[in-house]
Amino acid sequence: MPIMTFMTRYYHSFVPPHRSFSVIYKIFKIIRLSLVALAILAINSCEEGATNIGSDLLPGSDFVSIGSTDTLSVLSYTMFDEAVRTENPSTSYLGHIYDPYFGTTTAEFVTEIRMAGEWDDLPFFIDSVRLFLTLLDVKGVESDIVHTLRISEIADQIYTDSAYYSNTIVPLAGYELSDIELPILKPDTINQIVINLPVEFGEYLTRDTSKLFHSNTKPDFRSFFHGIYFSLNPSPEPLIVSLSLSPPTTIGGYENVLALYMHDDADATKVFYFILDATNRNASFNLFSHDFASADPGKRIEHINDGYPDTLSYLQYLNGVYTRLVLPGLEILKNDPSFDNIGVNKARITIPVFFDGDLYKASTAPPQLYLRYKTRSGSKYIVPDYNLDQYADFFDGRIDSTNNVYKFNIAAFAQRYFEDLTDEILPELEVFQFSGTRNVILKANDNTSPVKFEFTYTKF
Repeated sequence: MPIMTFMTRYYHSFVPPHRSFSVIYKIFKIIRLSLVALAILAINSCEEGATNIGSDLLPGSDFVSIGSTDTLSVLSYTMFDEAVRTENPSTSYLGHIYDPYFGTTTAEFVTEIRMAGEWDDLPFFIDSVRLFLTLLDVKGVESDIVHTLRISEIADQIYTDSAYYSNTIVPLAGYELSDIELPILKPDTINQIVINLPVEFGEYLTRDTSKLFHSNTKPDFRSFFHGIYFSLNPSPEPLIVSLSLSPPTTIGGYENVLALYMHDDADATKVFYFILDATNRNASFNLFSHDFASADPGKRIEHINDGYPDTLSYLQYLNGVYTRLVLPGLEILKNDPSFDNIGVNKARITIPVFFDGDLYKASTAPPQLYLRYKTRSGSKYIVPDYNLDQYADFFDGRIDSTNNVYKFNIAAFAQRYFEDLTDEILPELEVFQFSGTRNVILKANDNTSPVKFEFTYTKF
């Protein structure tokens, strides 16, 4: 049968059965939801207002503002100082090395030798003389070519508390052993070698037995035989080696010694030693010379110490060229009165590395570089960020072989620079190496990938 509208009120439903009542119910729901929304809005408005109440009554010093920029300018220059202090080095270098970008580097060193014990003053005959050396690293060996060593007696006594430089002129006494053959060396590893020296050298060292004693209060053997100048003769295949003349970590653990093998009238044998890496440290220093003109004309460094902002800057081991970073943007901020009271939250310098895909690639880059700052008086100090933790993790300076950059965090240095009211600290840094045998080329200035300086600060 036909269903009339009034009959639907008998259907099963969750709303009231009367049509007019169901409409009123829906209207009530809408009003209720609207009231809830208005209440929430009112509560939020009250909270926001509460946070601002009285803000205009507080002094401005109670507020801070945080700023950040990554557009501070950094200028890079290639520098060279031929007179660098090298006394009492942790590592001594010997030989020659060639690089098509950097040219030829020559390394030599001078050291005392110290008696290992007391001379017994008994008759003796020298049978042989041997020089034992522990070479920490060997670079440049590509064939079985024989390299030769030169040993020269120095004319002046040297001292552990005196300053010596990489270009020090060393007067010689006249006694010299030349063309001493080195054994065949293995590259990129430790080589413990034995070099046979003429018996005459041992006889020369012991020619006056009254001088064979050690003393810290009067002239002893070191004033009689002042020391040795070590150098390698030029070779068609450049070679460079390194060794340590620092005192051993354990008593008696000498690794670089000169041994005299002898016998007496009764044919009893004995050995007497002169020590290069003595426990009571011998005076020593390194000598370096750099011939940049011998580099490949197409790769040679064009601008050194001339203030020209080239697109590449250079960093060389063995006290060669280094990169100077000038921070004019940081200086501008310091001279701005509004930056008189700031806290440095972040200061990071990122330097991209140049690779040629041949000699220079990520695997050949120095594993870590360092930064030092300079004062107007000429003193140089490593940035304080380096010493903030045991392993310099905050400072960083390590090669990022994924992004091909070096990153340096210098927030502590920047803070010290802003707080230096005497203007003694200069707004510049020097990129350098403590040690190692790797060069690196850095991108700079107007390069397509220039140096980046990120700086975040809080104004109080």
